[in-house]
Amino acid sequence: MRSDGESLSGQKMGLCDRKAPSLPSPVLLFLSPLLLLLLGSLWLAGAADIPLGSALSPLNSSSWSSPSGTYSLGFVSDPQNTSLYLAAITYSGGVPVWTAGGGASVDSAASFQLRSDGNLRLVDGSGTVVWESGTAGKGVSAASLLDTGEFELKNSTAVVWDTFAHPTDTILQSQNFTVGQTLHSGDYSFSLLANGNLTLTWNDSIVYFNKGFNSTFTANKTLASPFLTLQSNGIISLSDASLSTAVVISYSSDYGESGDMIRFVKLDSDGNLRTYSAVRGSGITNERWSAVADQCEVFGWCGNMGICSYNDTSPVCGCPSENFNFVDPNDHRKGCKRRTEIQNCPGNSTMLTLDNTKFLTYPPEISTEQFFVGITACRLNCLSGVSCVASTALADGSGFCYLKVSNFVSGYESAALPSTSFVKVCAPALPNSPSTLDEVHSSKLKGWVVAVLIFGTLLGMILFEWGLWWCFCRNSTKYGPLSAHYALLEYASGAPVQFSYRELQKSTKRFKEKLGEGGFGAVYKGVLANRTMVAVKQLEGIEQGEKQFRMEVATISSTHHLNLVRLIGFCSEGRHRLLVYEFMKNGSLDSFLFSGDSSRKLTWATRFSVAVGTARGITYLHEECRDCIVHCDIKPENILLDENYNAKVSDFGLAKLVNPKDHRQRTLTSVRGTRGYLAPEWLANLPITSKSDVYSYGMVLLEIVSGRRNFDVSDDTDRKKFSVWAYEEFEKGNIRSIMDKRLAEQDVDMEQLERAVLVSFWCIQEQPSQRPSMGKVVQMLEGVLDVERPPAPKVMDVGLAVVTSSSVSTSVAVFATSASIQPLSSSSQSNTNSSSISRRNVEKQTSSLLSKDLSS
Repeated sequence: MRSDGESLSGQKMGLCDRKAPSLPSPVLLFLSPLLLLLLGSLWLAGAADIPLGSALSPLNSSSWSSPSGTYSLGFVSDPQNTSLYLAAITYSGGVPVWTAGGGASVDSAASFQLRSDGNLRLVDGSGTVVWESGTAGKGVSAASLLDTGEFELKNSTAVVWDTFAHPTDTILQSQNFTVGQTLHSGDYSFSLLANGNLTLTWNDSIVYFNKGFNSTFTANKTLASPFLTLQSNGIISLSDASLSTAVVISYSSDYGESGDMIRFVKLDSDGNLRTYSAVRGSGITNERWSAVADQCEVFGWCGNMGICSYNDTSPVCGCPSENFNFVDPNDHRKGCKRRTEIQNCPGNSTMLTLDNTKFLTYPPEISTEQFFVGITACRLNCLSGVSCVASTALADGSGFCYLKVSNFVSGYESAALPSTSFVKVCAPALPNSPSTLDEVHSSKLKGWVVAVLIFGTLLGMILFEWGLWWCFCRNSTKYGPLSAHYALLEYASGAPVQFSYRELQKSTKRFKEKLGEGGFGAVYKGVLANRTMVAVKQLEGIEQGEKQFRMEVATISSTHHLNLVRLIGFCSEGRHRLLVYEFMKNGSLDSFLFSGDSSRKLTWATRFSVAVGTARGITYLHEECRDCIVHCDIKPENILLDENYNAKVSDFGLAKLVNPKDHRQRTLTSVRGTRGYLAPEWLANLPITSKSDVYSYGMVLLEIVSGRRNFDVSDDTDRKKFSVWAYEEFEKGNIRSIMDKRLAEQDVDMEQLERAVLVSFWCIQEQPSQRPSMGKVVQMLEGVLDVERPPAPKVMDVGLAVVTSSSVSTSVAVFATSASIQPLSSSSQSNTNSSSISRRNVEKQTSSLLSKDLSS
């Protein structure tokens, strides 16, 4: 028979079952411990556990890998200095997701050790401890790197320490980021507040970003223990025990796309929080979302006394004037310094004026150095103040003046900023671009007589040319006050008018009067040179090139209908992409339905006219255009009213303009703050068709009747969604309870109102095949077609749902097995009750299933 040692060795090492040669007993006693040690090492190497005493080194390129090889822990080159190394966890392809010591770099002789006392330690070549986990003496018996990217130190029963609880600058998929945890990157940090807000902080002192993102989530809501999670489908969500469902914080631009890749949230060294995606093995990351849309709003990005501005589409750093030099000419982000310090020129200081510039002022400075004074006093108060180094006077009507008394000043310059700033310098003040007049004065031209003659000749020629123009051309449409752009607009050729950015700045008075802000950008009131009043939309998130952008604009501008807002022109200069629309005097429909302002109310006749007009506009997009246009964002905010209260649909075609590859993503992002209008197929990752717009229109139509948001819940509706409660009231015959209370004292055509309610219920059916086309919607509203009794609509709250597409597809598939329900004739209504009972049972079971999916 074989000895125990031989038997064990044969099992572990794959030896043959033949009889082993006999060995003396003393030799067996000596070899047994060695065999056991060898076999134990082999077993550990094949498992996910990393034994105590293991170490990594940059010299041998060793690493510890997760079971599937998705992640590895080892040394990688420091991007800032390729001769140094970082101890990091990397995703397949070399994308770092965690670094020991928050990115501390070490030399080639360094080591990363899992010591026998259970402490994880990074040591440089000199033996200095750069970082350690602090787990010595806590019973750590082994370590492991999981396929989630989490590295754990554990004892026999529990995890003692892990990287998910100690993040550096990155949050991985399914990693819970809680209150008390912090991401760090250089001088910047990111944290989650107890009230659910996300904060970005510079130097642990200046909070330059503090937002909750979602309008449905109030900052004063009491939370128990909130945490952030990045879902695998690209959604960042906020969860808490006190919330019934997770709150959507943001959608990545590749939301819903699948593949062999990961997504992660990272605090970059420039102080911005971004979501990235990386395909397995590529080593390339793609930005999908950023918290701070304007990089120049990040405090300290250009260093002390640095001024951030834009060169085309990229932010660049400069100095306030020639009174300053760069601290590091090779790295402008390190800021600027005065050529002569203020204390070296006592009594000879002055204030340098910087137009369209502001010095960023965030808490706590904003509460201590804020004054209500004019621009002159704002300048003089800083000049006379011993501790003041700069000041900013706002020209936005607030009257604010901010005095900067700290040792660190961060500036932002843009032609769109309504502010003037001042910097204290030693006289004289030397602007960056000296005027031509100063250059002429500084030159010592002795032939001044020649200069006067040349100047006089040029002036005479200019006056002569001006006289000819005044006599013959000033009244010509070609050369007169109206430019070719405005002449084109005047004769309404139908082609989109191309405006310069300077023209639109002037027409909007530097974007002073904001009319509103939607998912695609802010809208400002403007007046063109020919006195035409317009609405100018500043687009955000444009991903198309110049040629494609112009083609899409031409398509939108060629779409003309009485119930569509007309696109007059556009601007495309560098990063500036703007659209110019006809001005709608009475604004958007939501301001009449939900504002509560008694002076802004619509009669039932006007409401019904708006409903029909909106349906006609959408019908034109779906059925009468050369190519079908799916709006993707039908809601009251996108239905505008002119001076005669005629309804006009706006923002059509913008979904494709913003993201031509998959405009569904942008629409989800743009409407996430206005729940209740998206069709269920958005959530189920099913094809988006014109029937999706029909669903959205049905929700809007019900709001026109009721005067309240469909997703609002109150005691009046038994804490149910209004659309659900409304159908129950409709079944009871209480049609008046659905009607807006403000219409109670008016003469309401109840036949029209009932018809509108029935049409709305048909439009919001879950299955697209059950919804009518928009052409039939118009006919039913106008009474051309009879409206049969609709089945109970299944209402889903798309706005807050945080689920994977696969889980929702499973839920929706339950309904797909039932027969398609068509509008019932009067003769077949008697069979409705039994079939509706069966359908309600199916809906109840599916609702339960969906609730579980949502909660997970």
